[in-house]
Amino acid sequence: MTSAEVGWLMFSIFAVLIVVRVPVAFALGIACVPVFFLDDRLSPVLLITEMHKSYNSFVLLAVPFFILAANLMNSSGITQRLVELSRSMVGHFRGGLGHIGVVVSMIFAGISGSSTAEAAGIGSLLIPAMKKQGYDSSFTVALIACASVIGVIIPPSILMVVWGGIMSVSIGALFLAGFLPGIMIGLSLMVCVYVYARLRGYPVYARASVREFFRTLGRASFALLAPAIVVGGVVFGVATPTEASVLAVLYTLVVGALVYRSIGIRALPGVFYETARLASISLFCIGTASAFGWLLAFYRIPTAIMKTLAPYATSVTAVGLIVAGVFLVVGCFIDAIPAMIIFGNLMLPLAERVHMHPVHFAIIGVVSLAFGLVTPPYGLCLLISCAIGQIQVVECIRDVGILLIAMLLMLAFVIFFPNVILFFPRLIMPKFV
Repeated sequence: MTSAEVGWLMFSIFAVLIVVRVPVAFALGIACVPVFFLDDRLSPVLLITEMHKSYNSFVLLAVPFFILAANLMNSSGITQRLVELSRSMVGHFRGGLGHIGVVVSMIFAGISGSSTAEAAGIGSLLIPAMKKQGYDSSFTVALIACASVIGVIIPPSILMVVWGGIMSVSIGALFLAGFLPGIMIGLSLMVCVYVYARLRGYPVYARASVREFFRTLGRASFALLAPAIVVGGVVFGVATPTEASVLAVLYTLVVGALVYRSIGIRALPGVFYETARLASISLFCIGTASAFGWLLAFYRIPTAIMKTLAPYATSVTAVGLIVAGVFLVVGCFIDAIPAMIIFGNLMLPLAERVHMHPVHFAIIGVVSLAFGLVTPPYGLCLLISCAIGQIQVVECIRDVGILLIAMLLMLAFVIFFPNVILFFPRLIMPKFV
């Protein structure tokens, strides 16, 4: 079989399976099977071998632990304390609860690294509260869904851990580079909240006193130390990403059980079950996507794609736009992790061709894929928020589109100004950047 025939066969089978709503991880694996039987050079055993190789990574052990840390936060009441702190900081701005949702998402992101856990945890607290205060259901759901995207951009980020492990890029450098885009996206959403509040007359809270601010800061102080421990440990070489993820779990568990005394032994089985369910889905996606990507590489399909796109890859900016465009489209249909493994490796030669910095390439990919969490039909964070808000996806599409425009402007900044994005990695980790 020729490379073109294999490529069309695999992607066609995959597309058909996605259309009939087969889970992405299974669709990727099933799409590989016919090729192994049609080519005498290949053996079905190779499919299992390549999947096992992808799992056999110390770095990827961080994925289930970061998910567990996020679930422990939601179960231990830490999220509620972050909401109270955010209210004392920005609740007096026009559209107070909307700003609170964005700020608490940014803080939560610095602990969990999971957007879906963020959407579920913050959404369950704020969506009912915002609707009760007169916020439109469509805007409320759209805002919480879009704000939860920050969870995989501000470090620690599960997507950055996977990208660094698969592409051999410094995870500490990725963490440092993710701060600015995440904060910029958060600020852009706050501007949108202000405009919406002006137009629709959303309520505000009274300005918190200095005493109230320090009271809520004290109540949330232990939670706020978690990002410093996790991110600082990785950046300064004290811990590997996997070790840092374990520290995040232990710290969150100790704070929830012994300091706040808000999580008991009875709650832990449910937390562990939900973590195991989400982690197994993510890791199975990594396995089947790696096998799919290995087959593409075996038939030199990335080389063929690079030849097709090469005339357009004339500069770092041009490649950045291509990467963002591909990931934005792909992210609408499949999960970020398999998309990253397959299409990231496909576009890596283009980035290398124009000498694009690996960290810049990674940040464009991660941010673009993160937006897929709120774009139908996949849009997992959007689906979670809609379920909590008890509305249909079509009811909030318009508001999601408006918020996405602001977020896409921030992505454009990431593409056009690589030196700004790379400033902190170069300053703090010059050996790795």
